[in-house]
Amino acid sequence: MTSQSAILEREFESIKQDLIAKHIELGMPASGNWERSLVVDVQRLKATITGAPYTEQLVNGREPGKFPPIAAIRQWILDKPIPFLGKIKLSSLAFLIARKIAKEGTNYFKQGGTDLVEAVITPERIQSIIDKVSEFYIDSFTTQITGFLKKMAA
Repeated sequence: MTSQSAILEREFESIKQDLIAKHIELGMPASGNWERSLVVDVQRLKATITGAPYTEQLVNGREPGKFPPIAAIRQWILDKPIPFLGKIKLSSLAFLIARKIAKEGTNYFKQGGTDLVEAVITPERIQSIIDKVSEFYIDSFTTQITGFLKKMAA
């Protein structure tokens, strides 16, 4: 792994940890699947963080329209401490929640989304990463040129 790749790996792992911390701060965790789904991949000078497909709903919410998957809502109810469970059948509660989301959208959608990603991946942070990787290039380039010039002078 090159030094640039090591810098990117370290920085993107830090972003991943900060995303998990923000997820927890926002009270989003249920099963822990989202946190475990985050994967950092660094290939030379390209780095990505991927995660569960429902990350979009965590960021933007779900707009009204179609019914969300009831099985996913049923699992969410089991993963979250829902006080109604026991007073109403699990399948009925999941259906009622799905119907409300289909009619109104999620609370995250109604609030205009969340800052799950934008609070962590800021333009300043991106620029800082670019600067760190670029600094390595400048140092490496300067060392190479200096060595080349010394050889020419000898």
